[in-house]
Amino acid sequence: MAAGITGRHGETTQHARLKQLAFVWAQTHRFSACAMEVNLPRCRYRADVAAYRSVPKQIGSTVVFECKQALCDLRRDNCHSETARLRLEAIYNRREVLEARLRTHYPNLHNGDSLFPEFDSENFSTIGHRGYARLTRELGALQTRLYDCTKFEKLVRYRCANLFFIVLPEQLFCESEVPVGWGALVESNDT
Repeated sequence: MAAGITGRHGETTQHARLKQLAFVWAQTHRFSACAMEVNLPRCRYRADVAAYRSVPKQIGSTVVFECKQALCDLRRDNCHSETARLRLEAIYNRREVLEARLRTHYPNLHNGDSLFPEFDSENFSTIGHRGYARLTRELGALQTRLYDCTKFEKLVRYRCANLFFIVLPEQLFCESEVPVGWGALVESNDT
């Protein structure tokens, strides 16, 4: 793994090559101002490559390129928030039902941390219920995914550019993995 790492910021040689290909593609398509590792406006993200093409007497075009060399890296930034919210709601409802049933079967789970017994909280983790532990883990993972893994969706929503492209190696490309509102530039063997 260390052999594939270049000197700059722990970046792999493949990622650096994808960035270089995006840079060259932008220049060949008349984007005259191009830069790598650009902080984007109105958000906390940084683009691998960003470019601008002026159009006489009109607003110019801006483009953001995100280079992805691994499927896990692509999927980490490509969460569809509406689908995740629906799944999160379903799991939350399932947890509520399970907690109601566990209260019935385990009335001794109350912590005794309230003046009135009907407001006591329960500690469901003490019984070691595998289904409840699984639901809790999945709920936490979905919340993390929903709030931390929506980079592609946020870049479009925040209008950080006019055009958006992911840059992928050929073996990684799958049309269904391309985010909504994004195009794909696929590295082929010769270019």
